[in-house]
Amino acid sequence: MTATPAAAVPQRTDRRALVSWALWDWGSAAFNAVVTTFVFSTYLASRAFVDPQLVAAEGSSPEAARAVERELAHNAATVSTALTLAGIVVALVAPAVGRLADSSGHRRRSVLIATIGVALSIGAMVFVAPEQPYLVLGAALLGIGTVAYEIATVGYNAMLGQVASGPQTGRVSAVGWAAGYFGGIVLLVVLLVLCIQDFGTEGVAGLLHLPSTVASGSWDVRVAIGIAAVWLAVSSVPLFVTVPEAAPDRSRTGGLLGAYRDLGRHLARLWRERRDVLSFLVASAVFRDGVGAVFTFGGIVAAQVFGFTPSQVILFAIAANVVAGIATFASGRLDDRFGSRAVITVSLVGLALTGVGVFLIGDATAGFWVLGLTLALFVGPVQSSSRAHLSRLATPGREGELFGLYATTGRAASFLAPALFGVAVTIGGSTRFGIIGVVVVLVAGLVLMAFVRREPATA
Repeated sequence: MTATPAAAVPQRTDRRALVSWALWDWGSAAFNAVVTTFVFSTYLASRAFVDPQLVAAEGSSPEAARAVERELAHNAATVSTALTLAGIVVALVAPAVGRLADSSGHRRRSVLIATIGVALSIGAMVFVAPEQPYLVLGAALLGIGTVAYEIATVGYNAMLGQVASGPQTGRVSAVGWAAGYFGGIVLLVVLLVLCIQDFGTEGVAGLLHLPSTVASGSWDVRVAIGIAAVWLAVSSVPLFVTVPEAAPDRSRTGGLLGAYRDLGRHLARLWRERRDVLSFLVASAVFRDGVGAVFTFGGIVAAQVFGFTPSQVILFAIAANVVAGIATFASGRLDDRFGSRAVITVSLVGLALTGVGVFLIGDATAGFWVLGLTLALFVGPVQSSSRAHLSRLATPGREGELFGLYATTGRAASFLAPALFGVAVTIGGSTRFGIIGVVVVLVAGLVLMAFVRREPATA
């Protein structure tokens, strides 16, 4: 494969390259939808990792019921802790990875290596049995997978400029995000049909008529995780075959330590010359953390607060991905017409107001369906327009470095939503209160966006 000149911006969007690039987003649903949101994280926070004796006595003993609720809250807090630690690691390494990928011309290779790491971590999750001692292992694998996934997105997002012309940046970014949601729909339908009717005997165990001892090992969930790992690996192949590398920037050398020195100089230069970029990096770090938490903890809230069964969680996930995919695809044209800042601001207002509504509706399942799908309406446009906004601000040839900063600032603030979710759950004694923690982060991001200028128009 030949390299694409680092400073080159496509005069028109290459459809073959666009499809190959978007297929990585399609495959990433294996991690976003299955692992972090609706299946594996929900599995870790479920009664599968609560003392079986307490679960058995839950219906007849108020004390046992309260103990189960406390253990469920502990499980949810364990998941949030793993994500917080992963965020710290990403914040430390992402800028160096982005800078080295730009300078060496190995942007695509960095995505390949990190994607392999994601696939392997997902595959290892198959061995997380539904027993309390395995909770920490599951949380650790979730954290490792998160680190690998975030590192992969640094190079992947930087490749947006290699497949999109300037005037179509918003549209192309939206196509990628929408592909991720629609990939999630297809994958979740496959898993629902083949595996997850419930975390019991209706799925794989029932279809194969396996004994109850096998079914009790939650193989429905674990086989679904294995399928997700294969899905990610296969869907990622076209990106590495079709989209060429960017040419290396030989003006920057010095290895890993040089990457961090260059990062310091880059930040100082941004402070002097591009404070609009710094303002957006700070604002997006906060609101992206809140937006990510909407889906990360959405399945847990649905299961623990509103009593959704695993099958209902998957059905809700499918519906949410349909809404998010359509909204994201439609938002691309709005982004190119009105600007990324406008799309982000309106979406954050919608998310904050709807989040408050979810907290206030009690345990009304129908209300959660309506408000939960309303949340999905705003999530995708925020993420897509945020990527498009930064791509427009990037200096050609240094996209990887800037998106490394994007990942770093995002992860530097990534402890906010998980930490506030965990603190609110601990103080309130119920997973429901975690919703307030997420809303606080969204509102903080909205306030910071008020200091971000509208992005420059593209020709």
